[in-house]
Amino acid sequence: MVCNNTKLIPNSLFGMGNPLLDISAVVDKDFLEKYGLKPNDQILAEDKHKALFEEIVKKFKVEYHAGGATQNSIKIAQWMIQDPHKVCTFFGCIGEDKFGEILKQKADEAHVDAYYYEQTEEPTGTCAACITGDNRSLVANLAAANCYKKDKHLDLKENWKLVEKAKVYYIAGFFLTVSLESILKVAKHASENNKLFTLNLSAPFISQFFKDALMEVMPYVDVLFGNETEAATFSKEQGFQTEDIEEIAKKAEALPKVNKKRPRIVVFTQGKDGTIMTKGDKVETFPVLKIDQKDIVDTNGAGDAFVGGFLSELVQDKELEQCVKAGHYAANVIIRRAGCTFPEKPDFH
Repeated sequence: MVCNNTKLIPNSLFGMGNPLLDISAVVDKDFLEKYGLKPNDQILAEDKHKALFEEIVKKFKVEYHAGGATQNSIKIAQWMIQDPHKVCTFFGCIGEDKFGEILKQKADEAHVDAYYYEQTEEPTGTCAACITGDNRSLVANLAAANCYKKDKHLDLKENWKLVEKAKVYYIAGFFLTVSLESILKVAKHASENNKLFTLNLSAPFISQFFKDALMEVMPYVDVLFGNETEAATFSKEQGFQTEDIEEIAKKAEALPKVNKKRPRIVVFTQGKDGTIMTKGDKVETFPVLKIDQKDIVDTNGAGDAFVGGFLSELVQDKELEQCVKAGHYAANVIIRRAGCTFPEKPDFH
């Protein structure tokens, strides 16, 4: 397999987002109800959720995993690629604390070239993953992740050099709540240099409450990722007047685009149902790998893993069908394990 990777150089794939430490536990329905959580959702923590982070640790058996959507995807991409190390770069903001040290160590173990902006005003961000059955409700307390500053980190000469080295860029929609100006700087660089800029719809609340920021970035998006719930919300918010996922994909593909050399590609996953992808004026469906319900340990991270697998092939200029296949493979591996974790080596061809 190594022969395919000879043209890959370090820092070819760039990600920027919210680095969070996941605190994950199997909880009960009462816990969800107490904090007004839907079984399958992603939200930002409000005041009423403050106690949740303490209670989940006291009441349930928790596991700590390095998380944050973009960081997960970047890590999975590096794992799929294996060699050389540090093909993947990650930028984000953490605190100078124990959780921050864990994130640094985990990025290092995953051979990701992570450059964190470290500050002392806020502690490292956390995300409570409240698992019931094969659902997961995510409550993110961004804290330090919310403190990322373009002028304090992205604009620094040595950091911007790393951005310029990349040929594929990935940012989860979650980062739109943190630093739109950082996203736009990266997106414009990609567009002006005919490189690939990819974005994830990430969660329904992004399309609902950060619509303006999302649509400011959309003209630069070459590949748009999302799942069926996010696609439906996006359609509603954009007035597409359709709930048909293929139609939504076509309409998203047709939104205005700055770099006309590349048609936009839209990729929507649908859990155990097939993944759909636009290709020219066609929409294709790709079945996911079959898995026995009893083998599913934790679906948290499945979407991130899909994107990581997809990007690992995209950065090697592989066919889009192969990118989807790699995405399905990575997701299939991840859901058999707790957290967004993976075995030592992938077995993907």
